[in-house]
Amino acid sequence: MTEPIPIVRASVPVEGAFGSPIADGAKTPEHETQPSKSKAKSGRLPTNREIGRAVRDARKERSRVERGEVRRFTKRSRRRRMIWLAGLGTLVALVVGVALTAFSPLMALRTIEVAGTARIDATAIKKALENQVGRPLPLVDQGAIREDLAAFPLIRSYSVESHPPNTIIVRIVERQPIGVVAAGTKFDLVDAAKVTIATSDARPDGFPLIQATGAAQDADATSGFAAAASVLSALPATLLAQVDTITAATRDDVGFTLRGSSSTVVWGSADQSDLKAAALAALLRSVPGANRYDVSSPHSVTTG
Repeated sequence: MTEPIPIVRASVPVEGAFGSPIADGAKTPEHETQPSKSKAKSGRLPTNREIGRAVRDARKERSRVERGEVRRFTKRSRRRRMIWLAGLGTLVALVVGVALTAFSPLMALRTIEVAGTARIDATAIKKALENQVGRPLPLVDQGAIREDLAAFPLIRSYSVESHPPNTIIVRIVERQPIGVVAAGTKFDLVDAAKVTIATSDARPDGFPLIQATGAAQDADATSGFAAAASVLSALPATLLAQVDTITAATRDDVGFTLRGSSSTVVWGSADQSDLKAAALAALLRSVPGANRYDVSSPHSVTTG
């Protein structure tokens, strides 16, 4: 008798979640049985180090935004400040450049020119000012020039002009003679301040003789000489050429005689000299040859 054959049942595969068979003893995939690392990581709390880094980044970002806002709102003022600083720098550079150029040897005085002289020797003036040669033009000593020119009494006034790079021009205004004053046996040609311009043995032609007597001989503003000089200065050239001798005992009784005749003119004070001169010119045209012309009151003139 034969033994029965044992029946062995085949294991039936178990289908997975998606229909794929899973063999006996096979392990379930890890991603299905355990949570992923990313999920675990996202679910945990940040560390103190990470929090600190995030705070620092936020602060940096905030500072960057604030700086941008400040720059935006101060753009105009910063532009004005830049323009002002640029202008100031240009001005400083210009001043420094001019100063270096002005005080350099290239600007040293080498030539002195004198203009306006007739009675004064221009060469003598140049020689008196030679001590200024070699100085930079801005350092020319005006006080020393004034002292040097004071030695020339015929200079009434002067001016100094600088002409870079190395020249100055001294313009002279000479004293103008107005009359002659007797000084003993000689005659002094004087100006309105009674400064002697020239002295001669004979009376110079073409100038009136000034005779101020007593206290009126003083040359101050209240003197007879000052009144006579003021009258002569106010006369036009045509009338001045006709004056022979002018007298003044006081400042209020100026009078003079006319050349080539015995006619006298009563002038009075030096006030209203222009008006009196016009009245005298009219009288000489309308009443020529009169012995006496009185213009002391220019609105009521008389002749005799």
